Amino acid sequence: MRKKVTVVGGGFVGSTTAQRILDSGIADVVLTDILDGVPAGKALDMLESGPILGSDSHAAGISTGSGDYRETANSDIVVITAGFPRKPGMSRDDLLKANYDVVKAVVENVVKFSPNAILILVTNPLDAMAQAAYKISGFSKNRVIGMAGVLDSARMSTFVAAELGVSVENVHSFVLGGHGDDMVPLARYSTVAGIPLPELLPKETIEAIVTRTRKGGAEIVNLLKTGSAYYAPSAAVVEMVKAILHDKKKILPCAAYLEGEYGVRGLFVGVPVKLGARGIEQIIEIKLTAEEQAALDKSSASVRELVSVLGL
Repeated sequence: MRKKVTVVGGGFVGSTTAQRILDSGIADVVLTDILDGVPAGKALDMLESGPILGSDSHAAGISTGSGDYRETANSDIVVITAGFPRKPGMSRDDLLKANYDVVKAVVENVVKFSPNAILILVTNPLDAMAQAAYKISGFSKNRVIGMAGVLDSARMSTFVAAELGVSVENVHSFVLGGHGDDMVPLARYSTVAGIPLPELLPKETIEAIVTRTRKGGAEIVNLLKTGSAYYAPSAAVVEMVKAILHDKKKILPCAAYLEGEYGVRGLFVGVPVKLGARGIEQIIEIKLTAEEQAALDKSSASVRELVSVLGL
């Protein structure tokens, strides 16, 4: 019997995530959205691509406007992408509280219908939403994960590969911290075919790549004018889904609940973790320089500020 993944939110990130999962054939997919007909239409369209792509995975789409989540029952993984984008005149706190309400309603239904699921949070502000989902669900900390580091590391790897003119397969970048302007790209732990990045690029070039990585999401938003990134975020989610469903024990940077690791306690922050069938199976601690630790502390403080607004 195939595994089941529910993707909550039928917008660009959610629908592209569902499509990538269906195309890969790793699981059946349920796509949900509060809009009537939209998730069902998108799911049917995806399903009809199966004969062409050779995927026997099933797709279903349901409207949850009435709060009916029954078709999501017994999901192995629930990916939460639903939420509001920031609009003109909306403060960060307004966005935070609006998306908290969305995540709260979703998680309460997930607990009811899929009490053994693993949650992957994509809704922004990501680290704070992961914290909210953890508190609301009552799930063990290994079953609530934020998608951020995989995306941010992929962006950094893209820029490194372009700068050096090498295959992206040779590049392994490493980004810690919260998913925001204070994220911590670690050049010292980033490699190209095993060679540390500082041995291949001058400091000024690395600093430019770090800055572009931190502003990677905003760069795309500015180019699109309306909307935000969804191809790379969905690919990042699917890498995490595969690691869990295939029990790969893969080390990936994800937002995890820390209880003293890296000097951070009681907070979701991006760190390297081992992903397997139980979700986060280990938090990998690496040695940081004083400067790197200070940057991570600053990033963590930004996340804690958001969490404190929600009273979490």
